Amino acid sequence: MTDEYVWLITGANRGIGLETVKQLLQSPSNTVLAACRNPAKATELQALSEKAGGKLHLVALDITDKESVNKAAKEVASLLGGKGIDYLVNNAAILPGGLGDTAFGMDVDDLAATFVTNVAGTAYVTQAFIGLVERSTKKTVVNISSTVGSIGFDFGATGASYAVSKAALNMLTYKQAKEKPQVTTISLCPGWLQTGEYKPSPQSQMGGPNAIYPVSVGVEGVLKVILSLKPEDSGQFFNFRGERVPW
Repeated sequence: MTDEYVWLITGANRGIGLETVKQLLQSPSNTVLAACRNPAKATELQALSEKAGGKLHLVALDITDKESVNKAAKEVASLLGGKGIDYLVNNAAILPGGLGDTAFGMDVDDLAATFVTNVAGTAYVTQAFIGLVERSTKKTVVNISSTVGSIGFDFGATGASYAVSKAALNMLTYKQAKEKPQVTTISLCPGWLQTGEYKPSPQSQMGGPNAIYPVSVGVEGVLKVILSLKPEDSGQFFNFRGERVPW
């Protein structure tokens, strides 16, 4: 009998999240919980759900709202009926300042908003769902990060608010891994992907027409890395090729 695994993907209504859902559904061994703010407006997810034969469930989740996060966690626990979440993929993120803002030129309100979603939101979600993760077979948490947030990568002066938030996310990953060694927790950069037209706003999609890789290529790599993880990989930072990224 083929092993079956449960995946929870945040920010699943577009870009990397949506492509991840699509690729996971190609295997009948995966049950996917696709989380986004407003599933009623997520037309592509709804269309996928209609054809998924019960393998895709849409979950309302605003990662910046504690009440929404806790409500979603209770809903998912009830839905799973005693099963756990094998793979929690914290994908939801925003880029309000764009990749052109700088430390001295950025709108600090953009920095604050970026932290609320990219760092605090991930912390909220992981705290709320960690019990279900620990109940599973694979016990894996993946925080979608970026090499832009790597000091060792030396991205330069631009992309400041987003980079600072991802550097903080990487430290969150490290702290989560240290506190819960029984859970495999990593940061993972999917690459600069062609996820849609870039618009510098709170609703901005990552990537854009100038991005290097098609989103399908990045997500294929992301899933390959996730499925190859070992417990000793916990607390590390990888890219979609499986290479370690310097902090």
